[in-house]
Amino acid sequence: MNIAHLIDLANDSGGTLYLMLGLLLIALTVIIERTRYLSNMQSGGEQLIARLKMKEGQIDLSPLPENLARLPHASLFAVVQNEPANEDRDMLAGHLEEAIMHKVPTLDRALWMLDTVITLAPLLGLFGTIIGMFNAFHVLGDAQNNASQITGGIAEALIATASGLFIAMVGVLFFNALHTRVRLVMHQLEIIKIMLVNRHDHLVSMSSPSHGRVGLAVAQARG
Repeated sequence: MNIAHLIDLANDSGGTLYLMLGLLLIALTVIIERTRYLSNMQSGGEQLIARLKMKEGQIDLSPLPENLARLPHASLFAVVQNEPANEDRDMLAGHLEEAIMHKVPTLDRALWMLDTVITLAPLLGLFGTIIGMFNAFHVLGDAQNNASQITGGIAEALIATASGLFIAMVGVLFFNALHTRVRLVMHQLEIIKIMLVNRHDHLVSMSSPSHGRVGLAVAQARG
């Protein structure tokens, strides 16, 4: 099967194979971009969690490295840094939750395009097959055509359906994988939120009259 034959098949399908090629390119673009973005985000989240674990009972509010400062997780550190030292636990938790909600749309951005491709590709493939079948059965009107030409035309028409199913299967595989990564990043955000609230509570208790002054880590960071 050479390039010329594939072009003939695309033309016989009413152009639907060209549309499916466009859908495949869209799916691959979303898959590659989201995979890289979420992988970097997940890796950075693990570094930030490890950063909090290293200083039990303290919050390191020193500037984050540039690669971590661009992550949605960094907005949680900014919230704590801008909160009063004696902020109520529930109020702090609410502000952190608000920051997380603002960042959620950036996590699954463009995944709706992949979801659309998964749904549309099989339908478009079926449409192309129907058009190809019309062309194949049109051969029946010519008595000079033999059975092999008719069956060959039907087989070629089914390529559109096969192409649509292939695109959908690839899309479903990566769509589920990307959604799993989104859930993991959301879990990281919740972990960081809880860790920041717990450490903030500890520092507030240390700043009470019975415990003397505020913890050194926050005092130095806020100057």
